[in-house]
Amino acid sequence: MSLLPVAEAQARLFALAEPLSAETVPIGEAVGRWLAQDLIALRDQPWADLSAMDGYAVRAAEYPGPWRVTGESTAGGATPAPISAGAALRIFTGAPVPPGADAILIQENATRDGDLLMASADPLPVGRHIRARASDFARETLLLDSGARLGAAQVALAVLGGHGRVAVHRRPRLALLSTGNELVPPGADTPPGMLPSSNAPMLAALLADLPCDVMDLGIVSDDLDAMTAAFVRATQADIIVSTGGASVGDHDLVRPAFAAAGGTLDFWKIRMRPGKPLMAGTLDKSLFLGLPGNPVSAFVTGALFLLPLVRHLSGAGRPLPFLTDAALASPLPATGDRDDYLRAWRGIDGVVSVTSQDSAATAAMAKADCLILRPAQSPPAQPGDRVTILPL
Repeated sequence: MSLLPVAEAQARLFALAEPLSAETVPIGEAVGRWLAQDLIALRDQPWADLSAMDGYAVRAAEYPGPWRVTGESTAGGATPAPISAGAALRIFTGAPVPPGADAILIQENATRDGDLLMASADPLPVGRHIRARASDFARETLLLDSGARLGAAQVALAVLGGHGRVAVHRRPRLALLSTGNELVPPGADTPPGMLPSSNAPMLAALLADLPCDVMDLGIVSDDLDAMTAAFVRATQADIIVSTGGASVGDHDLVRPAFAAAGGTLDFWKIRMRPGKPLMAGTLDKSLFLGLPGNPVSAFVTGALFLLPLVRHLSGAGRPLPFLTDAALASPLPATGDRDDYLRAWRGIDGVVSVTSQDSAATAAMAKADCLILRPAQSPPAQPGDRVTILPL
């Protein structure tokens, strides 16, 4: 198979499956998830003309008074009766404005002697300090598009729109498989030649902000039968993610084990550095993503493929990572025949590539807060040049 461009590989990955089915859940359980249908307002907001300040509801044409205060209006209280000419109503923030009033004289600009009220500041235009009915949104208007993610502001909008339950896409289930005879569990003794298994905890952390359920199925030895059985067990998940064993060495058994389990490979090998040996396919009803074993490669391909895939299955309208641009603070060499994704950090003078770009350099990776995308065959870049970055 020839090396696939990253964008083509992402598109092919999304084409392997549609977003997961919808379910209706209480609004509190929908935080961080993506809407499965348009959200339509069930009510006007505000529900009536409301006061935006504490003060007095008056007729602006009668400025500067005098007015006679005839009652009050409070938030949550009874709807006030209309006011007559020369009358004012004491009013509080969020309270309905009585019919006949068209402005709020704020209490700081009012002088009151018993029930007699006078304005003591600048002229009062019509509509001053009144939140008009439906000025935020009207009943039956579109609040949020299908595919929108529900954050704090969107939750508030949904609730104010009259919704206590919303339709969102089901949370994807992920199964993580770490392959390699050299791996030991996190925190275990590490004899010479052995390595703590860091990829599964790292990927689980990378996924922590997304609405998904992650199952760590542990370490699988470099044995064809054991690995095949592990793939079969993992089909309970919507996405099976393996790390390691994705290259062409004698002990790289992920591809043959995946095939032995009944899987169909869609693509393998990406025109990128790090992360070239990434593979993807389907097994039964599960999607499969085989990431490289080196932690940096697994991290970068996780950001570029695993996170977008989870967003896609979760119904995200825009599943691909957000890209922006920034100025370079240090020079970069020309690139070769693959796209480079350089770990970097953002400083006052621009982005700076971390010292080591080796695919096993986790200490350098931990200092990075973005990736610099350098397309294949790019010329050398100098400080001040604009480059594309993916914030982490």
